[in-house]
Amino acid sequence: MLSIRGLGIALAIASLMAAPACNRRKPVVTPQPAPSVEAPPPVVTQPPAPPRATERVEDRQPAPLSEDTVADRSLDELNRNSPLRPAFFVLDSSDLDDAGRSVVTGNVDVLKKNPQWVVTIEGHCDERGTAEYNLALGERRAAAVKTYMVSLGIAPDRLRTVSYGKEFPFDQAHNEDAWSKNRRAHFVITAK
Repeated sequence: MLSIRGLGIALAIASLMAAPACNRRKPVVTPQPAPSVEAPPPVVTQPPAPPRATERVEDRQPAPLSEDTVADRSLDELNRNSPLRPAFFVLDSSDLDDAGRSVVTGNVDVLKKNPQWVVTIEGHCDERGTAEYNLALGERRAAAVKTYMVSLGIAPDRLRTVSYGKEFPFDQAHNEDAWSKNRRAHFVITAK
C-alpha cells in the first residue's frame, strides 16, 4: 500500500503532467465578419386590422384617397388598400339589406369619381352548405350587387361578376362571427 507521503507525491506528479496538457488547448477564435452597410428593411404590407369587438366589419371606413394618390397607384396597391368596401349578407340570402345597400352606394360614389375603373364583384359564402349550393348563392349575391349598382348609374360593362362560394373565406374560424364576415360581395378593381 502507498503511504500518505507516496500518495501525495503521486498526486503532485499527476497534476504536473496534466498542467501542460491543459495549456496546449488554445481558445477557438471565430472570425467576425467585417461590418457592412445594412440594407433598409423590406416593405411589408400588413393586412387590415381586424375589427374591434364593438365595431362591425361593414362599418369600417377605408382611408380617403386623393385623386393624385389614386392615379399613381398600381392595381395591386389600389386593391390592397381598396376604397371599395365589401357588402355583407345574412345567412342563406342574396338580398341586400339596408347596411349592404349603404355600402354599395358608397362604392358607386367611388366608381363615379373614377369612371375608368372596371370592377369584379366576387360573391362569397360561409363554409356551411355544399360547394354547388354556395357557388350558386355566391353568384346570386354578386348579381344582386351588380343589378343595384347599375340601378344607381354604373354602366354594366364596367362590372364583372364571379362566384367563389366558400373557397376564399375572409376569416378561417368556424363560428358565427367568422361566417358573417365570409358572406359577402367583395370588390376587386381589375382595370383603371
